[in-house]
Amino acid sequence: MTDWDGDRYQARFDRLAAEGVDVHGEATFVLAYAPRTVLDAGCGSGRVAVELARRGVEVVGADVNASMLAAARRQAPDIEWVESDLTALDLGRTFDVVVMAGNVPLFTPPGTHAALVAGCARHVAPGGVLVAGFSLDRGYGVEDYDAHCAAAGLALAERFATWDREPFAGGDYAVSVQRPTGQSLGTSPP
Repeated sequence: MTDWDGDRYQARFDRLAAEGVDVHGEATFVLAYAPRTVLDAGCGSGRVAVELARRGVEVVGADVNASMLAAARRQAPDIEWVESDLTALDLGRTFDVVVMAGNVPLFTPPGTHAALVAGCARHVAPGGVLVAGFSLDRGYGVEDYDAHCAAAGLALAERFATWDREPFAGGDYAVSVQRPTGQSLGTSPP
């Protein structure tokens, strides 16, 4: 993702918001789990992290792209922004929710998906969740993702077709919620 321009990427969402489009579906989805802490893994220009912080959540954003993080820091200098490849990320702490919004697994180099999932999974607190939403028509599907989650000690709790919680019945996009193995599965947030 080294050739991305963070300001141009953020400007797209700013335009959509100015036109009245709700660009905070991912943040709203995450808030349903009532988190106190969130790791926005692959945060890009910070759109999700900034909205979560605005709503009172302690959030850390991590991304490998310096341009994206520079745009995020300009928007919200008080949020902790970490430049790191998610496969090697080790913040030494866990979070109530770790979220990968914006097709994060699809920007991972081939052959590193398992390491990406493991890097995120190690930051999920007991009782927490890993949430990821991504397109399924680009060579990485839910079967592989679920296997990588299982290898990292997570099990599928819920899966939706959209960030608006539309039921998943196949298709080209999924939002998956994974919990640490051995915890109650299949229970939706209040």
